[in-house]
Amino acid sequence: MIIPFLMVTWGCGKDKIERNPYFTTVNFNINLNLNLPAYNDLRYTGGALRIRQGGINGLLLFNLNGDDFLSWEASCPNHPLRDCSTLSVNGVLAECSCEGFQYSLATGQLLNPDENTDQPFPMLFYNVRRSGNTLIISN
Repeated sequence: MIIPFLMVTWGCGKDKIERNPYFTTVNFNINLNLNLPAYNDLRYTGGALRIRQGGINGLLLFNLNGDDFLSWEASCPNHPLRDCSTLSVNGVLAECSCEGFQYSLATGQLLNPDENTDQPFPMLFYNVRRSGNTLIISN
């Protein structure tokens, strides 16, 4: 009798996670060999690069602290997909050329929302696992 009451009580206070309406779900599994010259930018802390594989418009990869890597969708999450919505890497930021939105590659958060951005979406995160010198990125 008390268990159903607790389930109802605990279940009511959680915020609903809103899915980004601009993105479709894509499935992929990519292995990247960090020893290859194409990935030299990921060998140091704060290094980042964009690859065309995976995701909707490719992936943004970021070396967070030398051992931990993050992977983000390379599409701007705050407007419908357009020709200008592919994010580019600028240091530790991702930038959208449509309206100049800038996102942190360390957190995925929008850093410069405009007055019309009511509840901005963060960048879409993809799973990254490291095995030796290989990054395994999937969704």
